Amino acid sequence: MTVLKLSLMAFSFVFWAAGLTMLIIGLWAKVSLGSYLVLSASDCPKAPTILLATGAAVIIWGFLGCFSAATEHRGLLCTYGAFLTAVLVAGLVAGLSGLLYRQDIAQGFQEGLHEALRAYGEDEGKADALDALQRALACCGVESYRDWLASPWAVEQNGSVPLSCCRARRGCQHRLPNAHGLHRDGCFSKVSAFVSSNMFYVATAALGLALLQLIGIVLACLLAARIPAHPLGITSPR
Repeated sequence: MTVLKLSLMAFSFVFWAAGLTMLIIGLWAKVSLGSYLVLSASDCPKAPTILLATGAAVIIWGFLGCFSAATEHRGLLCTYGAFLTAVLVAGLVAGLSGLLYRQDIAQGFQEGLHEALRAYGEDEGKADALDALQRALACCGVESYRDWLASPWAVEQNGSVPLSCCRARRGCQHRLPNAHGLHRDGCFSKVSAFVSSNMFYVATAALGLALLQLIGIVLACLLAARIPAHPLGITSPR
């Protein structure tokens, strides 16, 4: 019993630390990837919020694991084991989805970039995100700067591209098609590589956290099985 209690308490501490890590990753994704995810046509903009919510829940339940092991409360141990099972399933689904559907995520970015380019000047939120993206990644357009030729905004501006396409504000001739001083590379290849690589790390971390739950589930079940059932979860005095 003592070994099981100490093992479960140690696992709960590791579980709590994993939840804190997930919370930090969620905050990082919200700050670092937020402007990129806004431009996606897929559902991945919700990913940072899901990470934040899951990390907060894991932190709370990590304390519950320590408390249930210390007090040998059979009901709490069963509840803790059920929560670990739910986290296991959710982590497997999230991790496998991130690994298997990275191509769909990339396609969502491609569609989202085209939509942002067509709506430039009308949707201020996406316009700001696209400008920030073009400056940060030193890119212009989706596949190349020539994508702006067909955009309604560029037509209204007599063939101009946004200043965010310029390598430097001074000396940038942002008139198409013979433009000089512009970023020639498109944004899709750069943002897709950046987000896909980071999504891979997030997905593998989710899978690792999910597999970690197996240890906690086994420990919680073994400890709960050794505690006799009593009314209100009260154990007999030692």
